[in-house]
Amino acid sequence: MHHATVTLDPAFVVGPVRPRTFGTFVEHLGRCVYTGIHEPGHPTADADGFRGDVLALTRELGVTTVRYPGGNFVSGYRWEDGIGPVDQRPTRLDLAWHSSDPNTVGVDEFMRWTRAAGVEPMMAVNLGTRGVQEALDLLEYCNVPGGSYWSDQRRANGAEEPYRVKMWCLGNEMDGPWQIGHKTASEYGRLAAETARAMRMVDPGLELVVCGSSSSAMPTFGEWERTVLTETYEHVDYISAHAYYWEEDGDLASFLASSVDMDHFVDAVSATADQVRAAGKHDKRIHISFDEWNVWYQNAEPSAPPSGDDWPVAPALLEDRYDVADAVVVGSLLISLLRHTDRVHAASLAQLVNVIAPIMTESGGPAWRQTIFHPFALTAAHARGEVLRAVVEAPDVPTAKFGDVPVVDTVATHDPETGEVVLFVVNRSVDAPLRLEIDARAFGVESVTEALTLANPDLHWRATVEDDSSVRPEVNTSVKVADGRVEGELPPVSWTVVRLGRGEA
Repeated sequence: MHHATVTLDPAFVVGPVRPRTFGTFVEHLGRCVYTGIHEPGHPTADADGFRGDVLALTRELGVTTVRYPGGNFVSGYRWEDGIGPVDQRPTRLDLAWHSSDPNTVGVDEFMRWTRAAGVEPMMAVNLGTRGVQEALDLLEYCNVPGGSYWSDQRRANGAEEPYRVKMWCLGNEMDGPWQIGHKTASEYGRLAAETARAMRMVDPGLELVVCGSSSSAMPTFGEWERTVLTETYEHVDYISAHAYYWEEDGDLASFLASSVDMDHFVDAVSATADQVRAAGKHDKRIHISFDEWNVWYQNAEPSAPPSGDDWPVAPALLEDRYDVADAVVVGSLLISLLRHTDRVHAASLAQLVNVIAPIMTESGGPAWRQTIFHPFALTAAHARGEVLRAVVEAPDVPTAKFGDVPVVDTVATHDPETGEVVLFVVNRSVDAPLRLEIDARAFGVESVTEALTLANPDLHWRATVEDDSSVRPEVNTSVKVADGRVEGELPPVSWTVVRLGRGEA
């Protein structure tokens, strides 16, 4: 058994818990939109054709923002195809995923869905095959009250009031050769700067996200950020980061340490942004929108894109089925995002439904929760107030990718209004339980309000449509408090949330 101590203090504040950390992502990819969020004729569908069971699970998940409509899809998207009478909308080929899109769901439908779900929309513009004017047209359609061509088109389409979308992504993964309209850093930086400048002429209060690297493993990583930010620094607020992780060749120990790579990614992008800030003598600071992250088995996809003359609508693509170990890693990645709340001001789990997603659906049938649903929902529900840096004394465990890493991955939050302290912690050991001691005496902790642990001896246990409850977090009765110190035992390969209060449990 390993032993570790975590010390918490109200002086160890990193920054506020940012609601936008708990965003997700809806792309016109596979079954994310069609038979995912939208399925007219489904027993739970509303008047717009949106599945009520998916809306309920979205609210339960604690989602705050949703990035739309891509993703790789956006780099070939003509947004005008998705407005007006549905029966008059064209079907278009989606080159990114070799599919067809009937444009049944477009801007207006998506905005109505966000309102039904109670989430903030985060829109992306096409800077792959399109440019400044098309971005301005979409912004006008969404945000101008009326009296202009596109705003009056929106009103004619039934939306009298503007949508007032605040966050806009200036393209997607433009560093990637797979991207339609892929550009060099200087080409993209120039286009993004001109687009941002023009969009602010329409709405000065926008929050704009410029494309960073699609992976820290990209050969242009670092230099891409430096070049793009040199062009755009004064015109944008965020730079994006994207990262996916999976267990490779049975190397569970390295997989469980995936947040080490995420930490490196955030630190490197922050340092580059600060170097550009210093070199350009800028006053403001650029922050990070980590607007794609998840576990995604890219080298072992359960479904491959179609090819040839087959251009299906909503084929089953990237429908990874997640096990217990995957859920523990998702919990660890959330810990990393919170730990960097001073620089990561927004994030989007990719994606929401069916496509590498916490929510799965069957066409005409039920919706259900994957294992990764639970750490996200519980973190979104209980992370409040301020993020605290946790001082950890713990042994290291060896990994092939990252060398020796601490067996404990953890972060804490403190809500000054309620006094509640919440610790999120992962035991990275693949074979040994962890005896954990939490020193929270500085907060006057008197009780354990709740302790839940997600673990299973069978690390490959997966939720199913018939039963998605067998891998939910369970009450950990070993976690108890005495004299301000909390002690408990955490099983190997586990994610735990511990809520501490000042009164009786």
